Amino acid sequence: MSTVFLAVTTDGLKNALQVATSTGSPIWCGSDAISEADFEQLAGRFVTRFIYPLAGEPAEVINDAIATMEEHHPGATIWIEAANGEP
Repeated sequence: MSTVFLAVTTDGLKNALQVATSTGSPIWCGSDAISEADFEQLAGRFVTRFIYPLAGEPAEVINDAIATMEEHHPGATIWIEAANGEP
């Protein structure tokens, strides 16, 4: 079974990149976790950037992001970055 990461913050994205570099796991992140220019530099590193932010957003936004990830990675385990007990 594959694992997919959802990074909510810049630090979370950095951590996910460290793990995913050795595993090749896909990473998804919000638009506020990385700038468009920095995202372009990650071409080929299995990173997908949502066009909307995730940090501090209500659960509905996170749930929509997860649903999109599930569509693209059916059956995968999704690891979600959480801060202070909230995604």
